[in-house]
Amino acid sequence: MTEERVERETAHAEQGVTRRAALKTLGIGVSGFVVWPCLSSEAAEALAIVQKTQAPAKLAFLTASQYASVELLSEAIIPADDHSPGAKEARVADYIDLLLAESDAETQKNWTEGLAALDQACDERYQAAFAKLSASQVDELLTEISKNESAPETTIEKFFAATKDATIRGYYTSEIGIHRELEYKGNQFLPEFVGCTHPEHGYKG
Repeated sequence: MTEERVERETAHAEQGVTRRAALKTLGIGVSGFVVWPCLSSEAAEALAIVQKTQAPAKLAFLTASQYASVELLSEAIIPADDHSPGAKEARVADYIDLLLAESDAETQKNWTEGLAALDQACDERYQAAFAKLSASQVDELLTEISKNESAPETTIEKFFAATKDATIRGYYTSEIGIHRELEYKGNQFLPEFVGCTHPEHGYKG
């Protein structure tokens, strides 16, 4: 594991942005920023293809720079670890892009303004776009904008909370989230239920 990865995951653990916590927040939305939670069959099929093939994104709503920001932010929320890939490989940014393409004008406006607020904050603090920040700068910024996550007030706070919610939804409805992270194997006969044995989820052996 690289020094940068250790640095990033340590910071996320301190912030409480863990996969266990993420599952607990699934289904909790943010007023004014919630995106439509169900993709159309056409969009779902398109998403399944890019998730399986890892083909380049075919953007339906976001610009290339906005997509890069969403991709980096979603991976910061659910990073890859030794157990399974993170939000980037699960193509959560593509999921969000497709959701927004099928969302109402107000939701699209809120996300566009949220992304603009994110870049403005980065420009003021680091003189760089969000997608160009280092791992330590991303973690520093996320620590700041997630402080009021339970009751966000500013545009950027609401945007972060909404992106986290959408990231969790996108990740845990993907093949990576369902089968590789949660290790769901479908309907099978089990002689006993052994429960979760991941140390990071509290298992002590």
